[in-house]
Amino acid sequence: MMSNALKIYFAGDLFDAKDLGGNLMLACAIERLSHGRYQVMLPQDGECEVTERTSQSIRDADFELLYNCDCMVANLDGPDPDSGTVVEFCFAKMVDMPALLLRSDFRDSGDNDLPDPWNLMCSHYPRTEVLHINSMVRYHQVKNSVADKTVMLQTFYDSIAAEVVAALDRVTAQSGWLKRDAVLNQYQTAVQSIGGTLSQRLPLEKLQALTARKIESGLY
Repeated sequence: MMSNALKIYFAGDLFDAKDLGGNLMLACAIERLSHGRYQVMLPQDGECEVTERTSQSIRDADFELLYNCDCMVANLDGPDPDSGTVVEFCFAKMVDMPALLLRSDFRDSGDNDLPDPWNLMCSHYPRTEVLHINSMVRYHQVKNSVADKTVMLQTFYDSIAAEVVAALDRVTAQSGWLKRDAVLNQYQTAVQSIGGTLSQRLPLEKLQALTARKIESGLY
C-alpha cells in the first residue's frame, strides 16, 4: 500500500454473510485495481476492535473511522438505503468529504421520477459522484465469458471495482466548497454535532493532525 494512499470509508450494510463477504471482495478489488492509490477501510473490521459493545461505542467508533478517512463510498443497495449509511453520508458532506454513491441493485426505490433510484434527499450534493451498476446484467455478462467459478467471482468484483476506482478518481479531483482555513473549525463543529464520546476520540490535537494531513494531500 502506498504511503500517501487515500483512505476510503466503505459505508453500507454489514449484517449478514453476503454483506460482509461482498464488502471485503469489493474492497480488495478496489485496492488492487487502484494500484495502492486507495486504501479501503471497512467499518465491519473496526467494529471487531470495539471492546465495549454498546450502541454508542460502536457508533462513535464508526464516526471516528469516517473522519480519519479522506473519501467515502456509500453503498445504497436495497429497497431503501440503510439508515446508518445515510447518516454517515450526511456527516461526510458536512465536512465536504468527497463521496461516491454506489448502487448495484437493479430495483427502483424511492422517488421514481428522478434519475436516482432512491429517496431524493440523498441526491444532488456537491463533490459527490453517483454510480449505478445493474449487478444482474453484469453477473450474466461475466458468467457467459468465464467458466471457472472462482475466476468468475473475482472477474465480477473486478468489473465493479474498476468503475468505482474511476469514479473515485473523478470525485477526489473535484474542488470543494470548504476553504482550507475553515477545515479544522468545520470538523470541530461536526464532532460537537455528533456528541457522545467522539470529542474524546477526536480531541483537538487529533483533529489538527488529521485535517492538516488532508489539506496537505490536496483534498481541501
